[in-house]
Amino acid sequence: MALKNSKNNQVEQQPAPAVILVEPQLGENIGMAARAMANFSLNDLRLVAPRDGWPSKEAYSAASGATWIIEGARLYEDVSGAVADLNYVCATTARTRDSVKQVLAPQSAASEMSARIARKESCGILFGPEQAGLENDDIALCDTLVMAPVNPKFASLNLAQAVLIIGYEWMKQQQSGALGRETEFDGPAREGLQMQHTRPATRAEMVGFFEHLEGELDISGFLRPPEKRPQMVRNLRNMFQRMGASEQEVRTLRGVVSSLTRTHRHRDKMP
Repeated sequence: MALKNSKNNQVEQQPAPAVILVEPQLGENIGMAARAMANFSLNDLRLVAPRDGWPSKEAYSAASGATWIIEGARLYEDVSGAVADLNYVCATTARTRDSVKQVLAPQSAASEMSARIARKESCGILFGPEQAGLENDDIALCDTLVMAPVNPKFASLNLAQAVLIIGYEWMKQQQSGALGRETEFDGPAREGLQMQHTRPATRAEMVGFFEHLEGELDISGFLRPPEKRPQMVRNLRNMFQRMGASEQEVRTLRGVVSSLTRTHRHRDKMP
């Protein structure tokens, strides 16, 4: 749930990925990240439970003039709320964790987001807390891991440095990506999956499906024993997240779950 939205931005905004800082620890780091965003035309800053609260005088000072980004920052209680309206989410990390996910370098991630935004999708990229990085449960809500080509013996990046790397690669991508011939019946083709009569599912729609499925699996006794439930849930979410479902596909999946559970309960009631 968004807690605050106080935009006062005089700078013209173009479609670009949202920058989502998860539990940032210092206002100075938020400000420097905002400055990096301004350098490369990233304007949508989202903050998840900043440790020292919000707004922050230190963030304004460190932003060095990128005040429209600070003033337009939106505050959220959790990652789920911060990504709810997005179709595609990347997670920055220095290691692959135990998640079965696509891994992209910053240039490839920027290219993928650029192509998706050109198709009217909403994208975002998560940056974890300065000290420990993102939690596995946060990564489970994402489609792709982004890892920079750094010295493997010293892979730690400052928060603003990480944002700047992504912003730099994003800026390099801002050129036409149209393919093929445009006609009166259809527009130019672009790389990636073609969504003809639907759209990619939002994160809120995916989370709704996850909760529906997991609720029925709890009733059926599948998610047992209790100590293994969190990892089983993460595995299920990662599996369905990889399919890149459309809004229609999510509705179909929820219908399948409802149909199966209705049939099972009807049989249980039969004499």
